[in-house]
Amino acid sequence: MENDPRMIEECSWTIEGVELAGLASGPEDAPVIISLHGWLDNAESFSVLRPLLPEYRFIALDLPGHGLSGHRSPFGGYQIWDDLPQLSQLLDRLGREDYILLGHSRGAMIAALLAAARPERVSHLVTLDGMVPLAVEDAVFVSQLQAFMKDRARLSNKKTRVFASVAEFVERRSRSGEPPHVAKLLASRALRQTEDGFEWRGDPLLSGASAVKLNQGQIETMLDALKMPVLNIWATPAEHMKTFWEAARKLAAEKVPNLTTLDIPGHHHWHMEEAPARAMAGAIREFLSRQTP
Repeated sequence: MENDPRMIEECSWTIEGVELAGLASGPEDAPVIISLHGWLDNAESFSVLRPLLPEYRFIALDLPGHGLSGHRSPFGGYQIWDDLPQLSQLLDRLGREDYILLGHSRGAMIAALLAAARPERVSHLVTLDGMVPLAVEDAVFVSQLQAFMKDRARLSNKKTRVFASVAEFVERRSRSGEPPHVAKLLASRALRQTEDGFEWRGDPLLSGASAVKLNQGQIETMLDALKMPVLNIWATPAEHMKTFWEAARKLAAEKVPNLTTLDIPGHHHWHMEEAPARAMAGAIREFLSRQTP
């Protein structure tokens, strides 16, 4: 059935030698939502939220190094700005005048950077439980670079992990407090079955330290540049993340000119559960209907 939100298309684009994979659904002539998942997740991160916004063309990407997308070259990296050139070219290639960017966690940070860098291509920005990275002091520059180099040497030749079963993959991710159903949803794009078991598709370099992190001034400048309507939706922060999330929210409230903030109770991956996802979809729909750039 045409325009059935349950109909999902596998998509792929090769940009600058990197293959980007994704899932698309919804009317082709509708406004386009480009969604960016969090660290070590994939396009299935939006499998619950996507069908709740059937009136939009919804494109959920596997970011480089994740899911079915390609890995960067051995000389490449996975800092949050490294994806911007490919994402920017994808916006141009898709041929729309502008887009709605939707990001979760690390994907929210990447979406905010992209919106700041290409504001003419972004009509609205929606971030889920994320917005900016934790600012670092200039004094840690050298130690951060040292950590990057150490991790790079350690991970460059590391083989990808192989799990005996999908259940083992789910159990592994659950150790960090992630609900099992989250890992189960992600597993179809996170794993490939081999003769030895279920191999994780992700690039081991994703686990390494960044070479450089943004300082307070750079983050404030980025937020100042977000002139489009912005919706921040926040989950209930884990105890160890409260200080960071409170600082991020406060900074966004001070710096983003056209900001709407909303709290929906739940854990960090709450957009992958039916009840909070329904509340989220309603909030996004209302935000997009009343806001004009």
